[in-house]
Amino acid sequence: MAGSINLASVVVLTCNGREHLEECLESLKNQSYKALEVILVINGSNDGSAKFVRERFGDSVRIIELPENIGYTGGNNIGLRAARGEYLALLNDDTRLHPDWLKNMVEALARRSDYGMAACKILSYYQPEIIDNVGHIIYRDGTFRGRGRLEEDRGQYDREEEVLSPSGCAFLVRREALDKVGLLDDDFFIYGEDADLSLRVRLAGWKVIYVPSSIVYHKYSATTGAYSPFKAFLVERNRLWLTIKNFPPGALLLAPVFAALRMIYQVYGVLAGKGAAGEFARQYSPLELLGILIKAHLAALVGAPMMWRKRLEINHMKKASNREFYGWLKRFKLSAKELALKE
Repeated sequence: MAGSINLASVVVLTCNGREHLEECLESLKNQSYKALEVILVINGSNDGSAKFVRERFGDSVRIIELPENIGYTGGNNIGLRAARGEYLALLNDDTRLHPDWLKNMVEALARRSDYGMAACKILSYYQPEIIDNVGHIIYRDGTFRGRGRLEEDRGQYDREEEVLSPSGCAFLVRREALDKVGLLDDDFFIYGEDADLSLRVRLAGWKVIYVPSSIVYHKYSATTGAYSPFKAFLVERNRLWLTIKNFPPGALLLAPVFAALRMIYQVYGVLAGKGAAGEFARQYSPLELLGILIKAHLAALVGAPMMWRKRLEINHMKKASNREFYGWLKRFKLSAKELALKE
């Protein structure tokens, strides 16, 4: 089997997620790819997760306990630094895996030296005929969204093909690529960090392959919640930071124009009760939403000089041209209407 001698490390991050761990770790234990180490990073939990996993899985799972929650990025980076594999996977704890999930991604990367990351087919845990996502697509303001989200899985995404970015829920990356571009951006905390990493990997010269035979069943937002002021704040702030770090000059200058168009659709979504904005408005007031957006933009502005310094570092290792980047925006595009009005 291609790549069978290469160790793969899977980092599972959990924060008070004991209820999910048995099924997730059991499905890792049953993976057909046996050159595997499992690292569980317990991100400030107080639910007895460590004791449970030690008793249930013994030495088959390496446990790293952190005294406090340092975010999705911080916790996963701790796990990635401890990992020994040539291939490194991140996996949400609220998942169940097909037995060939890891093997099929490793083999896909082993066949393609110019690909640095692999995305998988992520299906709804509760409705396995419904797609969670099959990679990500992008809107011109820097917002990413799951490709195929909430579509019925009719086999329309059953071909291996290039995608823009994998979902942070479950993906594989070459160690060589991480060594080149660095780990997840700790300043993001959570949300958008997967897209940021993918763009850095792409800018460094690699591509991303989607592997439909690598299947994950995901309890969407089981650990973070589908809609919350904290999530809305981070999504918007991190979107702005992602554009500052990665977008070519022309796209960066135009991003606010596209963001304004998206917000017009979102205002309609609030009024019509459609999309994420409409759902948010059912739980919180429009004024709260406006306040969150203002705070997110102020926070992004405060962090802009730091992100600009990171942009300069990215430019030093950059191999992809600005023209290629514009090609990605066109090939993997997401419309403002779909982004704003589709849940």
